[in-house]
Amino acid sequence: MRKNNERKYIGHLSQVERIEEHVLKGGKGDGMRLLEVNNGNGLQFTVSLDRCADLSRLSFKGVNFGYFTPCGYVAPSYYDAEGFGFLKSFTAGFMTTCGFNNVGGPCEADGEKLPQHGTISNTPAENVSYWTDEKGQHIIADIRQAQLFGNQYLLRRKIDCPKGENYIDITDTIVNESARPAPMMLLYHCNIGYPLLTEDAELYIPSAKCEPSGEWAAKNVDTWNKVLPPQEGFEEQCYFHKVKDEKRKSFGAIFNPEEGMGVAIEFDTTELDCLTEWKMMGEIEYVMGIEPGNSYPIGRAKAKENNTLKMLASGEEKTVKLRVRIIENEEQANAYKSKIN
Repeated sequence: MRKNNERKYIGHLSQVERIEEHVLKGGKGDGMRLLEVNNGNGLQFTVSLDRCADLSRLSFKGVNFGYFTPCGYVAPSYYDAEGFGFLKSFTAGFMTTCGFNNVGGPCEADGEKLPQHGTISNTPAENVSYWTDEKGQHIIADIRQAQLFGNQYLLRRKIDCPKGENYIDITDTIVNESARPAPMMLLYHCNIGYPLLTEDAELYIPSAKCEPSGEWAAKNVDTWNKVLPPQEGFEEQCYFHKVKDEKRKSFGAIFNPEEGMGVAIEFDTTELDCLTEWKMMGEIEYVMGIEPGNSYPIGRAKAKENNTLKMLASGEEKTVKLRVRIIENEEQANAYKSKIN
């Protein structure tokens, strides 16, 4: 149990809580900058500075929560924007940011070939600062996606982990720095993996409406909330949820009774009005995506066609907040479970 006067017991604060910067050596991740964060209360996570300052790892009391694809860490220099080349460097990790000029598969819109899920997740951060103080751990980074005669976005990301609490607040401000309107598509691709994700896990989404994406998902729509053991030859399923909210707040969560813990992704439905469930129960490819966004991953061309594409005016900025909260016990899990019916 932590003591109120613990400072008398330690020589350096990093004994109990810290942010440390590391650099990967070797392989396709060579040179990538990582911030390893330990809040001193059981929560640990990794911020991948060269990949949009996304959360590549998340664990609680030594239990891993996220999913790593077979490609592992891949530096932005290996990024392939052609077709489905995104998948060659899609680490997944706990959270990958998708956008801003496209969310979904590769497509063509406004005379532009658009890569899968846009390019922001393969963009390194700059102007990075981080510190630990009496309020907790804090990280600030700028991520700039810009080209001459094209879209010019600036993402200002702030990550806070308050002292004594087991949650992470992500505050993103996206600015259109170009002289013309720009598409504003955003999706937080949160990926739950083993050992938090097993057939014992329970999925909590307060779904008011569930729309399957694709024929296979439609055939299995009645079991969208069931977590399966790894299946040979499993075909991925996506479900688009319109969630119930309470004072504009909603969530998607997973709890594993065998581990006695879980995680909830909390968001404001006025900022992120779409929730996608990515159900991939294949052997080795075993992951459950909980993905709040301002768009479903249908691609910009289709979003334009059905008039759901959101835009940012020249000079306009939009701030979006996401909270990643650890579910520490069954009592906390039941609080989320009670809201799904």
